[in-house]
This record gives sequence, structure tokens and C-alpha cells, in this order.
Amino acid sequence: MQNLDQILTEAQAAFAAIDNPAELEQAKARYLGKSGALTELLKQLGKMPADERREAGARINQVKDSIEAALNERREALRELQLQAQLAKEALDVTLPGRGKHTGGLHPVNLTLHRIEELFRSVGFAVAEGPEIETDFYNFTALNTPEDHPARSMHDTFYVEGGDLLRTHTSPIQVRYMMTHQPPIKVIAPGRVYRVDSDATHSPMFHQVEGLWIDEHVSFADLKGVIADFLRRFFEQDNLKVRFRPSFFPFTEPSAEIDMGCVFCGGAGCRVCSHTGWLEVGGCGMVHPNVLKHVNIDSQKYQGFAFGMGPDRLTMLRYGVNDLRLFYENDLRFLKQFN
Repeated sequence: MQNLDQILTEAQAAFAAIDNPAELEQAKARYLGKSGALTELLKQLGKMPADERREAGARINQVKDSIEAALNERREALRELQLQAQLAKEALDVTLPGRGKHTGGLHPVNLTLHRIEELFRSVGFAVAEGPEIETDFYNFTALNTPEDHPARSMHDTFYVEGGDLLRTHTSPIQVRYMMTHQPPIKVIAPGRVYRVDSDATHSPMFHQVEGLWIDEHVSFADLKGVIADFLRRFFEQDNLKVRFRPSFFPFTEPSAEIDMGCVFCGGAGCRVCSHTGWLEVGGCGMVHPNVLKHVNIDSQKYQGFAFGMGPDRLTMLRYGVNDLRLFYENDLRFLKQFN
């Protein structure tokens, strides 16, 4: 019992020297734990005479209270030190200038779609929209596509419950427009389309823009002029070469593929154009009389042309992107280049 004052002094000094809460709890055990110094003294009380036991017990409890008070005081001091350190670390200098707000930008494909709409509006074309889930009639039958045509195959078309399908082109928009408007008709139909295809240059969902001009004296010469003018203005190259190769589409006759001179090599030949000097950009042709018949337009009085292009491909060519999948991965490092 003569060591009580020494135990108290040692405990107070030990607690004061500790800067870590975990070490403080370990030091507490040396004095107040099951094998601590005060606990050992309490165990000896049973061997003492009754009158001495009472006085010794009171003295031990007094020292115990003093040690616990010193322990709690140090705990609070360490909590305060920890709080101050955290506040210093997270301090905010309100005199510093605020963080600048970075403005976002449109997706490159949207930039292209807006540019296409702007250029065609400038020459009198309206912009039409339609549903992405279509019926067989609007997507195939009204466009003179036979029942046994490969395009109807499950390998090319996404069919949904009930016999409907995800539109494979935006031509159904043209059909719907012709059924509700009388010639003259001059319209483009941009939008998302769906086909079973996916690789570096194809996506199961992609964009398409189709154009239609129906009037009494519209000719293939008008078609060539509209397409050539659009491509030259879109790529800002007044001398861009454009050619039309004979082809076949069920809804146009005659039909043609649209090629333009390679914008990367100027027609000299490079990897992008497979060293041909030409890039395929779309298809076109004079609207088939059967299509006009389906929408109750007199094919003896009216005629017109239709064309279709891929805005995704035009975007790749305009911005030099070599993988279509980059447009759909939402990588901000890629997208911020178009802000």
C-alpha cells in the first residue's frame, strides 16, 4: 500500500507521454486491467486485518479514481488533437478563387446530325421523325421489299413480340410522311436504326439519315446535284469528287451507290480508302412506282428520288475516328475532344 502514490505518479506520467489512442488503452491495462497494479493491490485486501482493510480499500479507490480521471483527460486531449489535425488537413482558404465550371459538349454524332439538318434545311428540306418500333408494312412491304427478301431474315432484323420489329432504316418515316402529305414533298428523316451487326465499323444500333424529294419534274440530275452539293458543304471541300455507281435497292429504280473522293488522301490512295481513292457514303435512286402506289401518290404525275447515308460514318470521316465503338463507350477522354 506504500506504493500507491508512486503508482499514481507513474500512471499520470505514462498517460501524458502517449500520443496514440491505441497505446493509451494499452497503458490503461497496466494499471486498471485484470493484472494491473491496482488490481493486484485489491487482491491483497483479503489478507489484511478488518480495520486496516477499510482504510486501504478507500485509499486504493481514491487512487483508482485519480488514474481514471487522468486517463479520461488524456483521451479528450488526444481527441482534440486529432480533430485539430483533421481540420488543418481539410482547411479551406475562402480567399482562393473558385473552381472553374467546365462546360460540356454535344456528342460527335449529334454534332454531325445537327450539321446535316442545318445544311438540308438551307435548301428547303423539312425534318421528319417516326417511331423506332415499326410494323412489317412500313419497314418492308410499303418499300417494295418482297416476302422472301434477305433483309427480312432474323439474321439482319431485330423482331419483337407481336410481330413488330426495330426499324432497320429510317425509310418508314418517309412512308408515313407521304401518307399524310401531298406532293411536293421535300424531307429528310434522321434517326436511330437497328440491325444484327457489330464490329469496328458496324454497330447493332446506329444512325441513318434519309432524304426524299417528290414532285412533278424531279430527275436523277436533281439527285446528283443535291448529294454533291451536300457532301462538298459538309466536308468544306469545294472540289470534292462525287460519283454514282449502278446498284440495286427494292424501293428505288434506277438505283446507285454514292462514292466520294477520299478526304484523307485527296484521291491518291491510302489505307482508309483501301488505296482506291474513293469512299462509299450511301445509296440512292429514283423512287420506285410501287412505293408511290402504296402511299396513294399518282406515279404517272409525280416522281422523285430518295437517298440514305450513315451519320456515324460521316462523323468518322469528318473527325478521323477509326473505330465506331468509340462513339458508344462514353469515354470522357474521347468525348471531351469535341467540346
